Amino acid sequence: MTQNPVEPPSPFTDAGVVARYAEGPPRIVPGFYDMQRMTTLLLTECVPETGRVLVVGAGGGLELKTFAEAQSGWTFDGVDPAAEMIRLAEQTLGSLNSRVQLYEGEIDVAPQGPFDAATCLLTMHFIDQEERQRIAAEIHRRLRPGSPLVVVHLSFPQHEGERDRWLSRYAAFAVSSGVEAHNADAARAAINSHLKILTPEQDEAILREAGFSHVSLFYAGFAFRGWVAYA
Repeated sequence: MTQNPVEPPSPFTDAGVVARYAEGPPRIVPGFYDMQRMTTLLLTECVPETGRVLVVGAGGGLELKTFAEAQSGWTFDGVDPAAEMIRLAEQTLGSLNSRVQLYEGEIDVAPQGPFDAATCLLTMHFIDQEERQRIAAEIHRRLRPGSPLVVVHLSFPQHEGERDRWLSRYAAFAVSSGVEAHNADAARAAINSHLKILTPEQDEAILREAGFSHVSLFYAGFAFRGWVAYA
């Protein structure tokens, strides 16, 4: 009987990786800060001044800080499975912690809501297709009707040749941002071996099957894609 490959340990349990986390996204995600700003604007279209927002994959606290600084009346519930990343989020938020409740675990530990919006940024590519479907459905169940969900993650064509091309572009962008070439190559290899990347068509289908409608692409940065959809 063929054994399943052993899953590699999460990098977010490594103290060194966690300590350097904030340096990473701006160097590997094209337009990282603008993507967060666009996400904030998409939420602002629907979320009231005293709205409540669910943030899935909240570890590190980068998007929480952006949202909280932009909208002083919003409160947030954030979930993340890595205790070290939850602690980093608390450090990142500082005085903003009074408006944020953080929960260690998967989507199941999140409050039932109802929430006025939800986000899941740079998270889904760590999760297999079946679990993504479950998470999307659980988020949908916690949202008020018509509320937005914003998701961003690695998503690109997977047929022969295209996958390698997009992974090479990912590495090239990292090098152009100052990442050492050998580190960019190592990251490329790790992504190729371990991450659960789907096609944009599959990602959109997951949202629709979870009950979301009006699924729209709002962001594309080389290998990354972002959508807004409504409960």
